[in-house]
Amino acid sequence: MTSTRSKVSKSIVLAAAATIFAMLGVPKSELRAQDRSPIVDINSGNPEMNAAIAKARATPTFWASYEAPKSSETGHSLKVRFPTPRNSGEHIWMADVKKIADGRYSGKFANTPRDLPDKKAGEVAEFKEADISDWMFLRNGKIVGGETIRPMLKLLPKPDADALRARLETP
Repeated sequence: MTSTRSKVSKSIVLAAAATIFAMLGVPKSELRAQDRSPIVDINSGNPEMNAAIAKARATPTFWASYEAPKSSETGHSLKVRFPTPRNSGEHIWMADVKKIADGRYSGKFANTPRDLPDKKAGEVAEFKEADISDWMFLRNGKIVGGETIRPMLKLLPKPDADALRARLETP
């Protein structure tokens, strides 16, 4: 991560929450967030987010479950940083993750990227392991992993944060 500053609006955080809720099968009608929040300046060197990324990268739980999932484990997703000309990169959840040749991976954008105008939700993209910033999957309907979700909870409306926190296996 560089020290370049990037502007991320609360609406992007809310969009990320909406994506997570959608990946969990929570109907949009249950998401109470409004997309009218002001822009919040977040430094890409944010210690709380960088610690969450480091923790996610250091935890092998995702790959063990990905390789041999238990019947209660589904929805394996990775959060991936894609470079953008506008800022230090956009981190976005990728669903339907697959390992492909030469240490590369592919997945489908779980929502439409904000700073990658030629990409859309559901579109397949390739990435490298070094670009992975987080991971999650569901175990018995609860989110396992999702370390970068936790620092964003305080930016969500309380009902949405509480609903998402209740879905975390380890709140």
